Amino acid sequence: MVKQKTALVFGATGQDGSYLSELLLKKGYIVHGVVRRASTFNTVRINHIYQDPHNRSRKLFLHHGDLADAGTIRKIIYKVKPDEIYNLAAQSHVKVSFEIPEYTMDITGNGALRILEAIRDFQNETNKKVKFYQASSSEMFGAAPPPQNENTPFVPQSPYGAAKVFACNMTKLYREAYGIFAVNGILFNHESERRGETFVTRKITRGIARIKAGLEKKLYLGNLDAKRDWGYAPEFCEAMWLMMQKPKPDDYVIGTGETHTVKEFVELAFKEAGLDNWEKYVEIDRQYYRPAEVNILVADTRKAKKILKWQPKTKFKDLVKIMVWNDINELKK
Repeated sequence: MVKQKTALVFGATGQDGSYLSELLLKKGYIVHGVVRRASTFNTVRINHIYQDPHNRSRKLFLHHGDLADAGTIRKIIYKVKPDEIYNLAAQSHVKVSFEIPEYTMDITGNGALRILEAIRDFQNETNKKVKFYQASSSEMFGAAPPPQNENTPFVPQSPYGAAKVFACNMTKLYREAYGIFAVNGILFNHESERRGETFVTRKITRGIARIKAGLEKKLYLGNLDAKRDWGYAPEFCEAMWLMMQKPKPDDYVIGTGETHTVKEFVELAFKEAGLDNWEKYVEIDRQYYRPAEVNILVADTRKAKKILKWQPKTKFKDLVKIMVWNDINELKK
């Protein structure tokens, strides 16, 4: 009989955390999600998979925790005794990281280190092996010339990117120094209908829905010339899981291998919504520009395709369509 696996997901209420929790439940895991306490409900992305605590056969358990709190991280790991830990939690907004750089480093950078230290102690004390996934980011590449792969030097252009580089390097160090099964998933931009509303893709599709409904007249954006490699988040979560199933830990770049400008996203999204002449609705606001810009990111995913047998399925045009119509339909409700 195959032992049922237990996974611990930091950042379970985020876009990626919700899709990953769904995936793991479908694969028969017991899933423990770590939720940051807030005065307003922040579990909307996982409400559809929520299970009543009084249900004795439930497979999803939620714990309050924070990556700033090493004591609680340890307590949860020792209580749950997970087979796999996924760190998807972070202060993940690049523009905001310029405004709160110290907090970004503490949560996005040191948060990963706190988990790794807890795993090291837990393994030493219990002899139970734990696999660790670190959500690394294409923002680590920053100004490095494209296409970017696992051997491309990191040249981060934001406090967020720098914090992710630190977390990525610590993950590698703990793998090499202490023999921990620790992997970095270097994920390029991945979007969905669950994307946070302040991220540019969702800001665009949500703004279009409001314009179409007559609630807004303008959409204010920053740099339309930035080029990104955009994929569909649920497919990227499948790649996370695949990394953790390999016999040996390693790092993998995950993306689509295509690049598109923000302007292309805008044009396609307005067209999909049936709104002609997007220029009359869009205003450029300099406050949305970053102090240091990342001009182009595009993934070289040959390693992931060869070793993980993973490749994206959802095309750019289809991704835009999914997001636009989700926001239009949500507003109608």
